Amino acid sequence: MATCYRHPTRETGVSCSSCGRPICPDCMTPTSVGMRCPECAREKTRVHRVSSLPTTPVATQAIVAINVAAYIAEIATGAGFGNVNSGTVFEHGALFGPAVGIGHDYWRLVTSGFLHASFFHIAFNMYFIWIIGRSLEPALGTGRFVALYLTSLLCGSLGVLLLEPNTVAVGASGAAFGLLGAIIVEARSRGIDLWQSGLLPLALINFAFTFLYPGIAVGAHVGGFAGGLLIGIVFDQADRRRLPRTVSYAACAGLSVAAVLAGIAAVA
Repeated sequence: MATCYRHPTRETGVSCSSCGRPICPDCMTPTSVGMRCPECAREKTRVHRVSSLPTTPVATQAIVAINVAAYIAEIATGAGFGNVNSGTVFEHGALFGPAVGIGHDYWRLVTSGFLHASFFHIAFNMYFIWIIGRSLEPALGTGRFVALYLTSLLCGSLGVLLLEPNTVAVGASGAAFGLLGAIIVEARSRGIDLWQSGLLPLALINFAFTFLYPGIAVGAHVGGFAGGLLIGIVFDQADRRRLPRTVSYAACAGLSVAAVLAGIAAVA
C-alpha cells in the first residue's frame, strides 16, 4: 500500500488527480476533476482549447513511415519481398557483431532498428508500435516519446550484441518492447490495473513468443524492454517531482551513450 507523500506513516489508496502523488484524507482537496494534493489545489487549473490538445501522435506516424520507407528501400536494392536476407540496404544496415566490432560499422546499432526481415515482420512491429504509440505519445509528449523510442532501440541493439553477437538481427521490436515497458510504468503510475487493461497479459504473451518461437532476437526484446522500463521510471519520477524536461532528456542521452559504448565493447 502506498503512503501519503506528506505523512509517510499513513497508508492510502488515493492519488492526486494532477501530479499522481499518494495522499491521505487530511491532504485531500475535492475538486471537479478529483482529489488533489495541497500543492496542486493551490494552483490554478490550466484551461486548454480543444484545438490545442495533442490529438494526433505525429511521432508515432513518422516512425511507422520511416520504417515502411526503409523496408521499401530494402526491396528496391535487391532484397526479396517475403524473406529479406540480402540486398545493399540490408547488408550494410543489419546488426552483426563482427561488423560492429571488427569493421567498426557503428551505425548498424541504429539502422538495424529500422530494417525488417519480411512483410509479416514489419506489419506486426508497426501495428504494435501504432497501438502503443497513439496512447503513450500524448501522455509523455512528442519529444520524450521520440527520446524513449531511440533509447529503447539502442538498448535493444546492446541486448543483441551481448546475447547474440554472431547473429544477423534487424527489426524495430527492441524499440517496440521499450514502448511496452514505458507504458506499463505510466499506467501503473496512473493507478490503471495492468491486468484489466491488458498490458500485463500483452507483455507475457510477447515474451512467451520471444523465448519459444525460433528466429527471434531475444536480446533485442529483453534489452529494449529493460531500457523502456528504466526510462519510464525516470519520466515518472521526474513528473512527480516536477523536474524540468531536460532531466528526462539527459537520462535518455546518458542511457543511449552507455548502451552504445557497452555494445561496442562487447564485440571489440
